[in-house]
Amino acid sequence: MKNVTVTLDEETALWARLEAARRDMSVSSLLREILRERMGSQVAYDGAKQRYLARDPARLKRRGSYPGRDELHDRDRLR
Repeated sequence: MKNVTVTLDEETALWARLEAARRDMSVSSLLREILRERMGSQVAYDGAKQRYLARDPARLKRRGSYPGRDELHDRDRLR
């Protein structure tokens, strides 16, 4: 394992000490756990995004054609 020095403001440091004590672990272990959870979430998100982007586009309409821009924005017809 690699040792790293982290600088925290007083409020964050107090929260970390209290949370670590509540979980019966060291601040180091708490930070390691939080960072691993965050890293896992990011990896899972990136994987899901790649799977989604790899999918073929799906047609929204099975038959016919889509309305044109002029037809969609014809305000006179809507009044």
